[in-house]
Amino acid sequence: MQLALYEPDIAQNTGTILRLCACLGVAAHIIEPAGFPVTDRAFRRAGMDYLDQVTLRRHVSWTGFDAWRRAGKLRLVLFTTRATTSYLDHRYGDDVLLFGRESSGVPDAVHAAADARLTIPMRPGLRSLNVAMACAMAVGEALRQAAGSSG
Repeated sequence: MQLALYEPDIAQNTGTILRLCACLGVAAHIIEPAGFPVTDRAFRRAGMDYLDQVTLRRHVSWTGFDAWRRAGKLRLVLFTTRATTSYLDHRYGDDVLLFGRESSGVPDAVHAAADARLTIPMRPGLRSLNVAMACAMAVGEALRQAAGSSG
């Protein structure tokens, strides 16, 4: 399992997500352009000294990322408020979990390219969670399933 951020807007969220990936041993991908300079300095506050422990790959565009993941035959799992399937009902495998921009999610072409589209169910009238919180929930469930299937 790997985690990808599509054109992230907020450096602090990205730093927090990279810290999550470092702690849990999940490879991270940033699909550029980002809404901030993609540098260690931009991530340092939230990522602290964990940034040296994360496997991070930067992709200069969606097209480049999509070609990379298709070549690796990796399933793309998009987390979106536009989905109807709960992330708890999905069977995770050799997946890249994709999260969109904080401000606007992902464009229709990226949405259409996903092999699965999942949502985190919330109370009616509430729009969305912080992306770092959503990543933690999704990665936690995927790792839980992986641990259960290895025995």
